[in-house]
Amino acid sequence: MCGRYATTADPAALAVELDAVNETGEPVESANYNVAPTTGVLTVVARHDHGDADSPVRRRIRRMRWGLVPAYAKDPGRSAPLFNARSETVATKPSFRTSLRHKRCLVPMDGWYEWQTEPAPGDTAGRAVKVPYYMSRGDGQRIFMAGLWSVWHDPKAPTDPPLLSTTILTTDSVDQLANVHERMPLILPPDRWDAWLDPDSLGHPDLIRPSLEAVAAVEIRRVSPKVNSVRNNGPDLLAPDDGERAGEQISLL
Repeated sequence: MCGRYATTADPAALAVELDAVNETGEPVESANYNVAPTTGVLTVVARHDHGDADSPVRRRIRRMRWGLVPAYAKDPGRSAPLFNARSETVATKPSFRTSLRHKRCLVPMDGWYEWQTEPAPGDTAGRAVKVPYYMSRGDGQRIFMAGLWSVWHDPKAPTDPPLLSTTILTTDSVDQLANVHERMPLILPPDRWDAWLDPDSLGHPDLIRPSLEAVAAVEIRRVSPKVNSVRNNGPDLLAPDDGERAGEQISLL
């Protein structure tokens, strides 16, 4: 599962880093250390120029709503946001299968959070708290997750701009990440990016598998329970926590 993450990427710098076109219209992106579902997030896609299938494929930086809205949805607010998609079933789920064939993306982040239920410090009544852990690369490099995206047009306002939305693929946790949560986001190493993003390919099942090398580069640390509330934001959320403070009830949305 991946329901909260941190990012310091700005679209202009990301476009330079990936030799991509910045289509967000934003020169600078404020860092967000507590990204939650329904937030607008940066994604990387690869597409031909609009209406020209013979034009060269270019990487493009786009902002999308985190929580995929299928093209057939009547109202994006009527159900819980589809912010994760299980890689094992994504090819057969109506909400995701079309995106898997035609609209795949990367979701860049600095790291992500998971929670464990642990006994409250000093509590003798058997109460438990949600304790947050942060997963990021030990070398500080950005992580790119496999994602899917969709285009939704409001049937009540057909002339309005479409809503772009995205979801992050998850898979069974492996290696040290299995000690934190049974599921993990699917990290895509750079050697899989082109094949994953290729708009002229239907994708390949071999791409949807954990990279043991990418997972081995991830470090885990306990962090402040302040991240449990989406109202809190800032680099202090990533500071190692000594575990003496009690966790707080997690609030995803």
